[in-house]
Amino acid sequence: MMPEPDNAARTLHEMEERLTALTLEVQQLRETVNRLLGDKAPRPRLPFKLWLRHNLKVRLGLMPCLGRLSFPEPPRPLRVPRRYYRLPRLTNPPVIAIVTPSFNQGHFLAATIDSVLNQNYPRLEYVVQDGGSTDDTLAVLERYRHRLHRCESRQDRGQAHAINLGFAHTSGEIMAYLNSDDLLLPGALHAVAHYFEQHPEVDVIYGHRVIIDQNGLERGRWVLPPHDPEALKWADFIPQETLFWRRRIWEQVGGIDESFRFAMDWDLLLRFQDAGARFHRLGRFLGCFRVHDGSKTVSSVNEIGIQEMDRLRRRSFGRPVDHPEINAHLRRYIWRHILCNRLYTLGIFRY
Repeated sequence: MMPEPDNAARTLHEMEERLTALTLEVQQLRETVNRLLGDKAPRPRLPFKLWLRHNLKVRLGLMPCLGRLSFPEPPRPLRVPRRYYRLPRLTNPPVIAIVTPSFNQGHFLAATIDSVLNQNYPRLEYVVQDGGSTDDTLAVLERYRHRLHRCESRQDRGQAHAINLGFAHTSGEIMAYLNSDDLLLPGALHAVAHYFEQHPEVDVIYGHRVIIDQNGLERGRWVLPPHDPEALKWADFIPQETLFWRRRIWEQVGGIDESFRFAMDWDLLLRFQDAGARFHRLGRFLGCFRVHDGSKTVSSVNEIGIQEMDRLRRRSFGRPVDHPEINAHLRRYIWRHILCNRLYTLGIFRY
């Protein structure tokens, strides 16, 4: 039955009063939260409950940094601890072979090369394999040619092919590749060599990451939890510029798969893991990942990256997987990361 006109009007009036009261309550709650968070608290662009939950997570340091390339903090000079310059003593330092694939990034290349050569590592095979750049890359290479193990500029079939070409001219027991816009942090090669020397059973190591911008200013940091082989099957959070491995595992899996243009490092890691490689996350920041408009991660992730990552997940699980399933399997790993990151920001962990 329909309510009588008077009853309907009375009901509508009561609903309007209740809605007004609720609106006032929400406004008062927002003002209270703003006072708690400070005068500069941002205006919510999300539904209020989501906005409140997000801001409390930020204030409590419970937001994950893994996978993020932009951070709310303003750019700041890169901070390197003094202890990074105190190099460990190496009794029999292994030869480290590093390849930098390069193409039209001459404005970053000198800083990348300096970050490797300034390590002053005693047994280094450093190769720059350029894909026929047309910018000032060749001029940069001429300045460093006498200090490099090898440098070559020729047409190639892409980044993966360039990496394989470069490693073909090396013999080092420890291997890594460093893209032409990224950096190694001071002392990284000595720290890597020392760990491999002390742990002959380990095949692959990596460390924490610093995010820098096109000017070399720090934007944020990734503090990673200890290695989790199950998490690696669902997502690759291992910072490529901090990754080092033994030649024995490289030869066992057959090097970089040149059919990949974006996820070649994740494919390599999965094949390492399938081959029985032992991984270790080193408790140290080893390298800097540079974010700029021309970087592959920024320009190719939606076009190519998603397709290749889906391809790797289908290979691992034999079926397509969706994002809720991925997030569910990564939840424990992400919480371990949040804990490690919070302990680092509080100064309890000193990396």
